[in-house]
Amino acid sequence: MELRQLEYFLAVADELNFTRAASRVFAAQSTVSAGIRSLERELGGALFDRDPHGVRLTVLGRRVIDAARETLRAGERLHELADTTGGLRGQVRVGIFTNLTTIDLPGIMGEFHARHPLVDLLLGPSPSGSTGLAKDVRLGNVDVAFMGLPGRAPGLLHQELAVSPFVAVLAEDHPLAGRQAVSLAALADEPFIDARAGFGNRVTLDRALDERGLTRRISTEVSDLGEIPRFVAARLGVAVLPALTVIPADGAVTRPLTEHIEWMLSAVSRPRPSAASAALLRLLAERFAQPSVVG
Repeated sequence: MELRQLEYFLAVADELNFTRAASRVFAAQSTVSAGIRSLERELGGALFDRDPHGVRLTVLGRRVIDAARETLRAGERLHELADTTGGLRGQVRVGIFTNLTTIDLPGIMGEFHARHPLVDLLLGPSPSGSTGLAKDVRLGNVDVAFMGLPGRAPGLLHQELAVSPFVAVLAEDHPLAGRQAVSLAALADEPFIDARAGFGNRVTLDRALDERGLTRRISTEVSDLGEIPRFVAARLGVAVLPALTVIPADGAVTRPLTEHIEWMLSAVSRPRPSAASAALLRLLAERFAQPSVVG
C-alpha cells in the first residue's frame, strides 16, 4: 500500500468525482483510477460504487476512510522525522483568495521558498470561499488556508492576520455616493452584488444585517470577490465589502459605513501542523506583525 494511493482515495472520497479529484492531486484521471483499483485489490473490496448517477463510498470505503487519513498524516510526519539534512522538506498545500491583491501573496510565498527551497508549495482557491477552505483544512486536503469567517472555526488552529472594516461600494453617480458615510438601513432596499454563499465576507455581513433586523436582496452573485466593484460600476447594484478586499474600479467609489463592522482575515491549519506548515504560519505572523500561535 502506497501513501499516494491513499491520497487518491481520499481525494475521490471528498470530491465524489474522479475528474475533480485528479485535478486536486495533480494527476491524470487514469492514474487516480489505477491507483484506487490497486488499493481495492489490496483491501479485498470496492471502495466506491460507480454508476451513471455518480460516485459513492461503499460500506468498506466508509469503514476505512478515517484510518486512511490518519495513515497519510502519519506518513508525512515520518518523512519529517527521518530528514537529517537540517532543512525542511515536503509539501504545503495552501488555500488562498484569488482576489486579495492588497496582500503581497507572491512576495510572501517567494520569501518562504527562499527560506525553505526544498518545500513545494501548491496554491489554490475554493469555489465556496472561506467555508470551503475551512472544510478542506479539516479534511486534510489543505494544510494552511486563509480564512475570512467570523469567529473561530472549531477544531482548527488560528493565526489572526488582519482586521478590516466594511465599506459601501457605490456607482459614482449613485444618490448615496455624495454622503460622507452610508448606513446599512439606507442600503437595505437596494439590489446587492455579493460573493457566492460560503464566502466569509458574505457570512459576516449577513450576520450584521440579521442583528439589526435588516434584510436585503442579492441580485447578482459572483465567484470572484475582486470583480464586484466593476459590477457596481456597471450599475447592477451596490455592495458592502471589507475594505481590504476592494479592488478599485473606474466608475465605482467607496464610502465608510456608519456602523462599524469588522472582517477578520486569519490563517488556519489543523491543530498539529507539519513542520513545513508551521514554518509558513510563522512567516505569516512575521509579515502581518502578529504573535505566532505555532511553537
